[in-house]
Amino acid sequence: MKQIIQQIKNLESINSFSKHEQLVQGIINAIDEKVVTKGDLLPSVNTFISELGFARETIAKAYKELVHRGIIESKNRLGYFVATNDVKQELKVALLIFAFDIFQETFYENFRKGLGKNVQLDIFFHHNNFDTFESIVQNIKGKYGMFVIAPIPSVKTPPVLKLLPTNRVLLVDRYIDTDEDYNYVAQEFGDSSYNAFVQLKDKIKKYDEIIFFFKPSSAEPDEILNSFKKFMKDYDIKGVIKEEYVSGSLEKGKVYFTIHNLELWEMLKDSKVKGLKIGKDIGFISHNDDIVKEIIFDGVTTFSTDFAEMGKKAANFVLNRKKIQEIIPTVLVDRNSL
Repeated sequence: MKQIIQQIKNLESINSFSKHEQLVQGIINAIDEKVVTKGDLLPSVNTFISELGFARETIAKAYKELVHRGIIESKNRLGYFVATNDVKQELKVALLIFAFDIFQETFYENFRKGLGKNVQLDIFFHHNNFDTFESIVQNIKGKYGMFVIAPIPSVKTPPVLKLLPTNRVLLVDRYIDTDEDYNYVAQEFGDSSYNAFVQLKDKIKKYDEIIFFFKPSSAEPDEILNSFKKFMKDYDIKGVIKEEYVSGSLEKGKVYFTIHNLELWEMLKDSKVKGLKIGKDIGFISHNDDIVKEIIFDGVTTFSTDFAEMGKKAANFVLNRKKIQEIIPTVLVDRNSL
């Protein structure tokens, strides 16, 4: 402990350094010179007050900055510990998302690129499992400077998010109502999906029926289900909701809508096997666009948000910390599958 204190005192002669900067740089120097190493306990706030005479607020601010940069970590009731020997690490970011589908990979690639080389990014997946979500948040709290999170839409989620500092959290993909003023870059499912259905209504009406595959109590947004029901009622569309596609059950004269890519691929394969002409004998609509849907079978009609733009805006927030509360628009791409 005395060696760390001395590292800080060695900077007293630098007139341009504030006490805050003296603390931050002194601890960095102590790590760089191997006075302390990864996992070592750092002096308590009270020890710094006693040894240096600095204000409690100044010391707390310095520790917060070092946590933000990923250099140290806070362990509840145990104190502050050295998190890395790489003191050149500018920022440590935790990304917690649902899974790693094609569209989430698009988000990740643009987010990673936007952060640049001097940011450490660790990625975690909760798979829409609340216990997993809570466990990950408990594990990452105090260890990262920023937390970028795709939240699970549940009343149990806000209390878990409160384990993290509000100003260090960015919600992505989905927005949830909380009593905290979180920054977010998300998509909207209700009005956007309803508007997409309405724009496609004339093409949908060419078919005998529309079938929507929706799994209750899953990661699929309930807002899309509600919009689908409203659309059928408002425009007198004959349709049915089923939990999953049964292989080989495609029928001529139907439109099929699914959120799951694997389900879509299976139906497209079955349409080929049965000799059904897509866009004439049978129709398909999918959620979340990607390059495969653009080119396969002359293109699949989709409605989707721009995940590349979401990733770029998320990276910009992490780097610049400028307040953002933005819904990325959903765009309908009408291709040949209807």
